[in-house]
Amino acid sequence: MSSHKAARTVQQLFDLTGKTALVTGGSRGLGLQMAFALGEAGAKIMLSSRKAADLEQATAELQAAGIDARWVAADCAQEADIDRLVTETLHRMGPIDILVNNAGASWGAAAEDHPVEAWDKVMNLNVRGYFLLSQAVAKRSMIPRRSGRIINVASIAGLAGNPPYMKTIAYNTSKGAVVNFTRTLGAEWGAYNITVNAVCPGFFPSKMTAGLLSAVGEDKMAAGAPLKRLGDDEDLKGACLLFASDAGKHITGQCLAVDGGVSVVIGH
Repeated sequence: MSSHKAARTVQQLFDLTGKTALVTGGSRGLGLQMAFALGEAGAKIMLSSRKAADLEQATAELQAAGIDARWVAADCAQEADIDRLVTETLHRMGPIDILVNNAGASWGAAAEDHPVEAWDKVMNLNVRGYFLLSQAVAKRSMIPRRSGRIINVASIAGLAGNPPYMKTIAYNTSKGAVVNFTRTLGAEWGAYNITVNAVCPGFFPSKMTAGLLSAVGEDKMAAGAPLKRLGDDEDLKGACLLFASDAGKHITGQCLAVDGGVSVVIGH
């Protein structure tokens, strides 16, 4: 008689019932889409962003869908706010099983004229904030329990250069850092049974990309992708759930482009 336990079904592997997920930048756009994915799979959700009004609305949307969701307003560029966010989440919801590092900033300016203050703002939130929050959640919840899933939101902007009409050197540099942060942390924290992976979205209509899409045109942006479309309100859900659940328990340090194929086109 085999001593191996029976393999779980796909439905069981993707089930997040009983898990708690903290999602930063979760009040709109890609963050809220991922919060829905995790909540629809059974996880309890703690949303965070800087603005309470946005969080109230997003939390109400999640709750209307039958998801156990709450919120804490915090600025993930501030160390004190990060500490408070983790403390409140642990107090109100218990151990954190899943962390989605999504809060981010961008800035458009030619490299030769890019303000150093804007460079620092982007780096502090997009890189330093990811590091500090991952460290706090790991030390206070994941490492002691030898279990955790960390999902970083990078970008295809971290995998290659830009088309000439995009001038976002700080953003691209920060997302390149997130890619290697993901690989390095995945290698180091595997010893604690913590997986660390990144999703690298292409162009999704959002508040952050609205100006670019308006200037360049959605049709032109979509035409550059092999699938001839932009991302929609469903396209990050599958990758997020894979990395968050036991379906992805043997995957770590990986960066998955969700971009309609843009990153595989030479000279994109």
